[in-house]
Amino acid sequence: MTFTICVFAGSNPGLNSEYTEMARELGYHIAAQGCRLVYGGSRNGLMGQVADGVLANGGEVVGIMPVDLFKDEIRHSGLTNLIEVSSMHERKAVMSGMADAFIALPGGLGTFDELFEILCWMQIGIHQKPIGLLNIRGYFNPLLAMITHSVSEGFAPKNALKMLDMNSDPEYLLELMRGQVDHSNKGFGNARFPSQR
Repeated sequence: MTFTICVFAGSNPGLNSEYTEMARELGYHIAAQGCRLVYGGSRNGLMGQVADGVLANGGEVVGIMPVDLFKDEIRHSGLTNLIEVSSMHERKAVMSGMADAFIALPGGLGTFDELFEILCWMQIGIHQKPIGLLNIRGYFNPLLAMITHSVSEGFAPKNALKMLDMNSDPEYLLELMRGQVDHSNKGFGNARFPSQR
């Protein structure tokens, strides 16, 4: 059975070339490790870079895109499979159902929405699949600080910090996600924030 990584990422490339380089490198390692990518289906921004990295290394990519919803999110024409759905809610549900683990890359409000929904689903027990952050250029450091603050102020449970793995190395983060699934057989191990490499 193919191990499937769901990637959440920006439909913009960001202002530094390191974002696109690392997104493409993650895609390369997804294919190199024999995994399948499921993502939002766009050819734009970091989303497209991850998909291109997988495809360039002979991997499988499944895109999930709402019909006629985003005119600026141009569909990627080279995907293994493109599944059209009726809404954003269905898009997220289909991606979640196909995934064995999740990795978020830098992105904007849409990426935050996808990430926080999947975190909420873990918190209330809908899934136990590992969630990782590819922390390119320290992009997610403010997010970690916000979660830490919500815990210290009594709005989030203390184990909120244990629901994420964060690292700046794409290959290492992917191996970490796979290792958690392999050891738990449920899609979730002892998640933590490993040291930045």
